[in-house]
Amino acid sequence: MPIPAVWAAAVALAVRWGPGNPWSWLAPVVLVGVGTLALSRPVCRSVRLLVARWTGTVLPAGYREAPPVTRMSTGYWWNGFGYERTRRDALMDQKWRIRWNDPANWRDLRFTAIVPLTAGLVACLPPAGAVTAVLGLGLGRWGTPGRLAGLLGLVAAVAVAPYAWRAIGPVAVRFLRPSPAMALAERVEELTAQRADATIAQAAEIRRIERDLHDGAQARLVGLGLSLATAEKLMETDPEGAKALMREARAGATASLTELRELVRGINPPVLSDRGLVDAVRALALDSPLDVTVAADLPHRPDPPVESALYFAVAELLSNAVKHAGATRVRVDLTQGDTGIVIEVLDDGRGGARVGDGGGLAGLRRRLAAFDGTLEITSPAGGPTHVTLEVPCASS
Repeated sequence: MPIPAVWAAAVALAVRWGPGNPWSWLAPVVLVGVGTLALSRPVCRSVRLLVARWTGTVLPAGYREAPPVTRMSTGYWWNGFGYERTRRDALMDQKWRIRWNDPANWRDLRFTAIVPLTAGLVACLPPAGAVTAVLGLGLGRWGTPGRLAGLLGLVAAVAVAPYAWRAIGPVAVRFLRPSPAMALAERVEELTAQRADATIAQAAEIRRIERDLHDGAQARLVGLGLSLATAEKLMETDPEGAKALMREARAGATASLTELRELVRGINPPVLSDRGLVDAVRALALDSPLDVTVAADLPHRPDPPVESALYFAVAELLSNAVKHAGATRVRVDLTQGDTGIVIEVLDDGRGGARVGDGGGLAGLRRRLAAFDGTLEITSPAGGPTHVTLEVPCASS
């Protein structure tokens, strides 16, 4: 309880200076104000950490995040609030502006004022009982009543100790969680980032389709047109050469049709549109060189965008199991949870998979985040790799 200790030190300082000094109130007030403000955020961070460790309840901090500092063409640095001559000055100015203008400061100060009077009093019971036991039993003060008080203090300390800190959880959940305005602002930032990721992924997909069409089917169709034009000119003078060109043109047309079918299947496979996610995943399992087992319990089909995202997520995970994990068997479970669809992919590969920046799993997590979905992976060295995909949706 460092903040109550600061308050106690301020009271002791005021008593030492004495009431006769007209300036005796100034130092304690400054000490209380500066000490409380400086310690409020570290104390609240520590409480969140302890509550998460003891109870498993994660409390979002809700603090404002600093935007990136950018150097302009004029040589000055822009920090989101103003221009500074150096990057260090820009970062320092940004840090203090965000710190003083953050609404979370008032939440932390309110918590530091409330928690000593609620959970703090309960937490003081075991130390108070221990002190009473030492004074009454160990030092033998106050005679027989003191020994009785010491015995009661020892019993109270031992009995209350396992439960003394349990009051901090509800108090922290009540007063340390972000306010509705802070949660809404954080949600807006999250959705903005998801929209940017979705836009980038969509642009990359369009470029891929354009490249595949230009380098593959389009080039073959141009060659097909040239072959037909040449065969038309040779029809009367060289019928055999014209027939050979026609055969080449037919082979080129067949190859172009195959490439177009593969391209369309990469955009949205027909089995997914016609028969749904479960049958599409089973088709992936049949095409995979691995021994893939699919278990599904989906009473209804999800919305088409969610269905497509989950299909390509499973396809990428199966591809990773073949290329990187060296797996031989994979199990895919599709279930309908309380809030959405849960897909678990378990392989017997070498493990060691990580979600790194710029990697395929990171891109997969970003694509699922556009639907408020999550990707959790457990992949110790030596395997197995267990990936859980969950996307909240209302099945129809």
